[in-house]
Amino acid sequence: MKSKVFEHVDLEANDEEEGQADDRVRRFGFLIVPQFPLLAFSSALEPLRAANRLRGEQLYEWLILTPDNEPVRASNDIEVVPDVNIGEEPHLDVVFVCSGLDYTMSDEKSALAWLRGLERKGTSIGAISSGAFNLAEAGLMEGFKCTIHYEIAPAFRERFPEISLTENIFEIDRNRYTCSGGTSALDLVLNLIAKDRGAGLALEISQQFQHDRVRDGLDRQKMTLKRIFASKSQLLLAATDTMERNIETPLPTSELARVIGVSTRQLERIFERHVGMPPNRYYAGLRLERARLLLLQTTLPVADIAAMTGFSSPSHLTKRYRERFSRSPTQERGSTD
Repeated sequence: MKSKVFEHVDLEANDEEEGQADDRVRRFGFLIVPQFPLLAFSSALEPLRAANRLRGEQLYEWLILTPDNEPVRASNDIEVVPDVNIGEEPHLDVVFVCSGLDYTMSDEKSALAWLRGLERKGTSIGAISSGAFNLAEAGLMEGFKCTIHYEIAPAFRERFPEISLTENIFEIDRNRYTCSGGTSALDLVLNLIAKDRGAGLALEISQQFQHDRVRDGLDRQKMTLKRIFASKSQLLLAATDTMERNIETPLPTSELARVIGVSTRQLERIFERHVGMPPNRYYAGLRLERARLLLLQTTLPVADIAAMTGFSSPSHLTKRYRERFSRSPTQERGSTD
């Protein structure tokens, strides 16, 4: 599989072109790592192609890179041929590292040095699926929030405890762009396109791909916490499962402890140890996440959503919602109930 789209890029790009206004063509690079996930890679690249087609002009250009200019096999065994070797590329605005469950780079030393060099030039650096591991290895995530595929998250936390890792599907923190893989790469790039060219174009692309909405960085990886909790404590998993089954009528902490067969104090210790917060705070977060999904995916009145997520009144939901997401439920939905 050979990229053909890069034939539009002028390999002799000069400094004058690089200094043009914001509406110039933006160049993306994709550094692919052996066994990279093809779905996530395509989900990041396809919105750029669609943006060009829908606007009838060249808004974006891209190329595929490897450390040695050799073909790389994706996790599904499809071989992808790079356009250029690292270090031989023209000016790039954004570079994504795309790696999967095996995030071992070929010629890792030179690849990480190349990434550090790009960062010094002011290039925005991103990661797809487990690519954040590679960026962290290069020392490029210090002081930045990031996310990573849930299967890699425990190893990442163990290796880089000082880096702020979230469970969100993607993170945009200044000029660091990370996503958890799969279709989250689509949402990440759609958000970047919205910043570049407007939300209208991002929505058009989303509709082209039968994507129900452009998700934002507050959306969580659905399976992450459950898998992590299962590896830490079966009692923790039992408690969170019970919470998820009792969203509309939340259980007091004492009742929750009784249901899973521990004392209230023991339950609190479990949550403090493994989650870093008391059970009632985590429970409230689950309910707010459910409220957010209902706001975004239904036309139910805020009063109904408040009742369905265990809040005593719409005003109670609004207060807690604003504390969590820095906007009201009606602002989230973009309309007035």
